[in-house]
Amino acid sequence: MPSLSEVHRSIPVPSVKGFWRKFLAYAGPGYLVSVGYVDPGNWATDIAGGSKFGYALLSVILLSNLMAILLQTLCVRLGVATGRDLAQMCREAFSPRVSFILWVLCELAIAACDFAELLGSAIALQLLFGLPLVWGVCLMGLDVIVLLLLQKKGFRYIEALVITLVGTIALCFLAEVIFSRPDFGGILQGYFPKAEIVQNSEMLYLAIAILGATVMPHNLYLHSAIVQTRAWEPTIEKKREAIKFSTLDSTVALWFALLINSAILIVAAATFHTSGHYEVAEIQDAYKLLSPLMGVGAASAIFAFALLASGQSSTLTATLAGQIVMEGFLNLRLRPWVRRLATRLIALVPALITIIFFGEQSTGKLLVFSQVVLSLQLSFAVIPLVMFTSDRRLMGTFVNPFWLKLLSWAVALLIAGVNAWLLWETAIGWLTR
Repeated sequence: MPSLSEVHRSIPVPSVKGFWRKFLAYAGPGYLVSVGYVDPGNWATDIAGGSKFGYALLSVILLSNLMAILLQTLCVRLGVATGRDLAQMCREAFSPRVSFILWVLCELAIAACDFAELLGSAIALQLLFGLPLVWGVCLMGLDVIVLLLLQKKGFRYIEALVITLVGTIALCFLAEVIFSRPDFGGILQGYFPKAEIVQNSEMLYLAIAILGATVMPHNLYLHSAIVQTRAWEPTIEKKREAIKFSTLDSTVALWFALLINSAILIVAAATFHTSGHYEVAEIQDAYKLLSPLMGVGAASAIFAFALLASGQSSTLTATLAGQIVMEGFLNLRLRPWVRRLATRLIALVPALITIIFFGEQSTGKLLVFSQVVLSLQLSFAVIPLVMFTSDRRLMGTFVNPFWLKLLSWAVALLIAGVNAWLLWETAIGWLTR
């Protein structure tokens, strides 16, 4: 049985010719994936990176986004060519023990992601309405009701809500960039990589966090499943068309995510770094400083509203990803509200413990750490994805061409190598204390 069977092949694709009608029919899944690239975890890493190092880490955002476009393209190819998602393919290809380990790792990644979304939404409620962070965390645990209502109405309603929220975030940060009056020469230089990023351990840590916040492992499982919500005809020609338009959908959506992520870091660099506020790592501190430093009264409120939109859009996709990996790896199907409640409780407990015992000032560092955890999990999803899409027996005529195999393995090795380097640097740091 396919994952998310209630929406599998539920959205019709027009049979008539016409680019825009086909494009609109396939548009949607890419935006559900893209919200994971602009969630509160991204905010924490981008704000910390921009305030500490100015525009220097824009190159990491660009590189991460290019890798994300490539990997999401592979997800499209896998889902369309095989009719199965990445989790199902892992269950079929690997032993039960290996599949179980991969499932546990993916669940940890989803929990880390959901933790960031939960905390980000609670922080937004605190900034906008003065609601205590503990109560905000508890209140956000009830957002499962929204998802359940939308799922009953149809998958297009979920897509429409997410696209609206992404558009809201984009408009908010367009305004923030205008208010911050950034140095466009510095922005251009920031998109060119620097050796210092690898040589400076603190900069490397934030770069890894940005990578983990951008290329999320559970998004790979999610995309390979939701691309199958479209009812294309199972012929070679129609599958090729589905890959073409679904890839275009995700590429356009991820370029929007790149612009939003860049805007967050640019605002932090132009507002905090240039004014000497190098240690702004907490979202709450950024909120307090934005209006005074920019000289625009509404800047902080716009920032908080965009944060709320970010947290709520991301939490919808984390729930769907959790349902997909449980069905795919374990062939176990739970009621959506049970699955959602389980995911949220796993994130709720550490969030409350952090706030109660370590204080609200610790949330920024924990958000960044959660994104590093995501990055460390990434290879366990990327390597199987590249393996499967490079196997002609599985993919047939849609197997990765040689240049794509080469590029995909290069990205997989780069991700694994950078994470290994971070672990080595961390171990050396502990040993030399």
